[in-house]
Amino acid sequence: MFKKLILLLLVVSWPSVAFSQESEAKVEPDSTAKKIDEKADLPLIAERMFEYQATEGSWMSLDVSPDGKTVVFDLLGDLWLLSIDGGAADTLTTGMAFDSQPRFSPDGEKVIFKSDRSGGENIWTIEIDGGKTTQITKGNSNHYESPEYAPDGKYYVYTKGSGRFGPSTMWIAHVDGGSGASIIGTGANHVTGPTFSSDGRYIWHSIRQGQWTYNAEFPQMQLLVYDRETGQTFSRSSRYGSGMRPTLSPDGNWLVYATRFEAQTGLILRDLNTNEEKWLAYPVQRDNQEGRPPRDVMPGMSFTPDSKDLVVFNGGHFWRIPVDGSTQRQIPFTADVKMPIGPELAFTYPIEDSATFTVTEIRDSTPSPDGKKLAFTAMDRLYVMDYPDGVPKRLSKDSQVEAHPSWSPDGKWIVYATWNGDTGSLYKAQATGNGSPIKLTQADGVYQHPVWSPHMDRIVATTAPAINFRQGSGSSATDLIWVSTDGGASNVIAPNKWRNVHFSSTDKDRIYANTGGEGLVSFKWDGTDQKSLLKVTGKTASGATAPHSARTILKAPVGDLALAEINQEMYVVTLPDIGGSAQTISVSDPESASFPSWRVTDIGGQFPAWGSDGTTLHWSIGNAHIVYDLNERQLIDKVRKEEKEVKEKEEKAKKAAEKAKGDGAKDGEDGEDDDEDEDAEDAASDQKDDDEKDDDEKDGDEEDGTPEYKPAENRVVVEQPRDLPKGTMVFDGARIITMNGDEVLENGRVVVVNNRITAVGPATSVSIPSGAEVIDAKGKTIIPGFVDTHAHVGQATGLHKPDAWSYQANLAYGVTTVRDPQTGSTDVLTYGDLVTAGQILGPRIYSTGPGVFGDYVQDPIKDLDDARRILKRYSEYYHTKTFKMYMSGNRQQRQWLVIAAREQNLMPTTEGGLSLEYNLTMLQDGYPGQEHSYPIYPLFQDIIGLTAFSKQTYTPTLLVSYGGPFGENYYYTNENPHDDAKLRTFTPHSEVDAKTRRRGPGNGPGPAGWFMDEEYIFSRHAEIANKIVLQGGKVGVGSHGQLQGLGYQWELWSVASGGMSAHNALRAATIFGAEGIGLQGDIGSIEPGKMADMVILNSNPLDNIRNTNDIRWVMKNGRLYEGNTLDEVWPRKRKAQLTRQYDPPAGMR
Repeated sequence: MFKKLILLLLVVSWPSVAFSQESEAKVEPDSTAKKIDEKADLPLIAERMFEYQATEGSWMSLDVSPDGKTVVFDLLGDLWLLSIDGGAADTLTTGMAFDSQPRFSPDGEKVIFKSDRSGGENIWTIEIDGGKTTQITKGNSNHYESPEYAPDGKYYVYTKGSGRFGPSTMWIAHVDGGSGASIIGTGANHVTGPTFSSDGRYIWHSIRQGQWTYNAEFPQMQLLVYDRETGQTFSRSSRYGSGMRPTLSPDGNWLVYATRFEAQTGLILRDLNTNEEKWLAYPVQRDNQEGRPPRDVMPGMSFTPDSKDLVVFNGGHFWRIPVDGSTQRQIPFTADVKMPIGPELAFTYPIEDSATFTVTEIRDSTPSPDGKKLAFTAMDRLYVMDYPDGVPKRLSKDSQVEAHPSWSPDGKWIVYATWNGDTGSLYKAQATGNGSPIKLTQADGVYQHPVWSPHMDRIVATTAPAINFRQGSGSSATDLIWVSTDGGASNVIAPNKWRNVHFSSTDKDRIYANTGGEGLVSFKWDGTDQKSLLKVTGKTASGATAPHSARTILKAPVGDLALAEINQEMYVVTLPDIGGSAQTISVSDPESASFPSWRVTDIGGQFPAWGSDGTTLHWSIGNAHIVYDLNERQLIDKVRKEEKEVKEKEEKAKKAAEKAKGDGAKDGEDGEDDDEDEDAEDAASDQKDDDEKDDDEKDGDEEDGTPEYKPAENRVVVEQPRDLPKGTMVFDGARIITMNGDEVLENGRVVVVNNRITAVGPATSVSIPSGAEVIDAKGKTIIPGFVDTHAHVGQATGLHKPDAWSYQANLAYGVTTVRDPQTGSTDVLTYGDLVTAGQILGPRIYSTGPGVFGDYVQDPIKDLDDARRILKRYSEYYHTKTFKMYMSGNRQQRQWLVIAAREQNLMPTTEGGLSLEYNLTMLQDGYPGQEHSYPIYPLFQDIIGLTAFSKQTYTPTLLVSYGGPFGENYYYTNENPHDDAKLRTFTPHSEVDAKTRRRGPGNGPGPAGWFMDEEYIFSRHAEIANKIVLQGGKVGVGSHGQLQGLGYQWELWSVASGGMSAHNALRAATIFGAEGIGLQGDIGSIEPGKMADMVILNSNPLDNIRNTNDIRWVMKNGRLYEGNTLDEVWPRKRKAQLTRQYDPPAGMR
């Protein structure tokens, strides 16, 4: 059968030297490392140990035992027991699990707490004597807060939310079992801090007043009580500073709760008999009401059993605060911390100097009608090649952007869109490359996604005014038009509301497209008679109320199939022929879909297209093009099914024979048959068979059977010249802050040959090469080029711009390297190549590509192999060297990603997520980068020391400070960026106006736009960053793309605002950033052999950090640019090609 199949495949397969998406060699793990238990709840193996003796801690929740003798508290994810009088604490829990928020049972024999020891968060209990743990809640996709027992010990209460940070509702459950019930919360407003009254009737709690936002207005939360007898809820606070974390005394006389007063948090004591209130303590630990509080908005506190003292965490320590107002007393402690840490993911990636490089990504790939050619774009130029073995050739000699090719039905012509920096057009060119392209459109505009009609007389495309695109980063199509294939005027079909316009040979007089909410639709040439045909949905993200919907659904040109793309995965579905309204097909489990459906991608892909026969599918990823043959897949599936049936019959016969043989042997023995033994043997055999079956399914291929179908993959290689300047330059007499330790050369000399530094040192010891260009740099200060480790420099997607203003702005402000995390699309790969080739001005572009979201946005990560598969996109196709782990599921799933990243030599960065607990688990698991600030202030030696020890590069991104107002608002309020001439040179006027003229609702995240200076938190977060650096840790500077270019300067000044020395702030902006993205071998310092990336300043930043914005020149890759204009002054003399961004009316000039 197998030989017969091979003969059939030779007939139907593509004649190519292609290889499948799975065919490349896997990176083998270190043979000396401990073997990973891939099925373990927490599979990561710790390779380091963070050890120290703690005498203080950060955000520690506590509880006092019923006998008043013991305090239980959490510290760095472990639970500890401490005498009420203080002393040495003993561990109650240890290990990789993150345990927190402990509370004693009423009898004092157990502690209830939250933990991720099952791989996801759940509520657990542990016995004080013996340490036996019991999981109370089930599942691994929810988050929990603040568990607490009822006074009678029969019930416990907690809050639970779905997804990563979905709003929590309050639940109550019985200690003897059951799933419990939700009693407070609608899912819209976050409930937190539940606690029972002394008689157990009431449950006090706090609830957010509306949905969470950045830049929040107050009040955020208020106190309520739930009556367990009536089921009613009553308000119990109305303070401007909110009411949070209610804590009740055992005698029922006192309530303590937290509130914000002015810019700090305090504790209010309320007499429940009179409702009189007074301050108990102020200030205390700053609350977390402006974050997403996974461990409540305040650390847990507790009364002593006699109700005389409140035991609280504050200032890194534990305190007993008497309710009578007498002097509070510290409870000192020591804790011998031994925290297991995951592996250190630290790699060094060289910056190549080869004469050419291979283009990272092909885009818009589309097969010719006969399937023998492929059209695509690479670095914004249109290519055609004989597929799969041909050499790509350009179709034009133009220097404008070319995009969105589409074949004529006869395969002789290709239509495509262009943009020259001022306007766009549609062109057609002969597929052979003969002749010159022919312009089809007459009016200026932005034209995109042209498609040839089946009758070959019209071309359909979208259009928008050119000025929208010229003065911004993108342009939404305003009209759907058609133009004659011979060229001429544009004819409006209708105002555009569609995307993915295409045609089908089954009905050549209708236009097919996709539209939001209706999926696949068709309509007439005048835009009328729209019919909804099909909707396709995928999985439902954790915490979401609706499944993901396919944004791309393409009807096959022949037959009843459709191709759907959901989160970069491709599915084929059957288009139901049943009439009536459009059917919705869920492909969350294709095998159980309502109509025949199957997933066709394994690694993922983009730019899906049908072959003209309706039986082949095409897509691309990176520079790979994949062809999927549905007929071949069905043939192989049929053979594999037959083989499986034969194997099952053989196994069944074998088992029957073995059983008969065993029965015969037993008949000859004395004694009774042991039915129980036989049943046990059968069960064991069945289990073994099941295990072997699971292993077979995991391996995918049966050892001696037909391999499963793999699509044909071919790498499309387009070589481009690398930008390599030639010449020798010397900067003479400058102050040089080399970033080689604390070195500062007061009268220094730097020699640059081509694009690298060849010598640096005192002017008296470094010779000037013969023929070198010498720049007198006396009075100047030279520093390494800035590295932005959290830069969102997004530009136009789909149709690109040759004058990418955000890249230009960053370079002009001294940023010579950026890491752009979570780009949303892969367009950044092309922009990065364009910079590498010197075709656009900008920093070196390193990116993560689209983020890895897991079930937060995409499909859940199923296992370690699935994590490996996902990361191959980045290591083998995008070649990003990094990826952004964007809250990608539960702890187990995030550990799978760390393991896979290490195997594939990737250095992931992470989204901070406004969750200190989440931040700490990422530190513990070994993630090498974190973006955004810890949301809590102050932090103490536990977290500061852990951050430094882990070698994680902490990029606080203070312009969007967590836990308080965004830092950028401080600068908008106190500076005048609107009238900054340099900013207006590089930034579209509409962008400047939108960010600077009014700050309030509707502009950026959150409702509030103006704040008193004392409300800002960024300088206090900067204090933490300073302490991390002083203890040997690494801090990066990441501007988040809030204000391109100038925003990086603001971020750098913000990092320095917490007491960091100017020199250390410059380290954060240069060498620390380079180390954080694995480029320290080539950038980040001024040393021989490194890239010639430098900023030449008019004044000394060591005197005033704000002098970093006094830029005379910027050198990047050995080319020297004027700081205010980006005109190149060496080795070429060339004016920068900039779009005029500020073009006021004549009366304002």
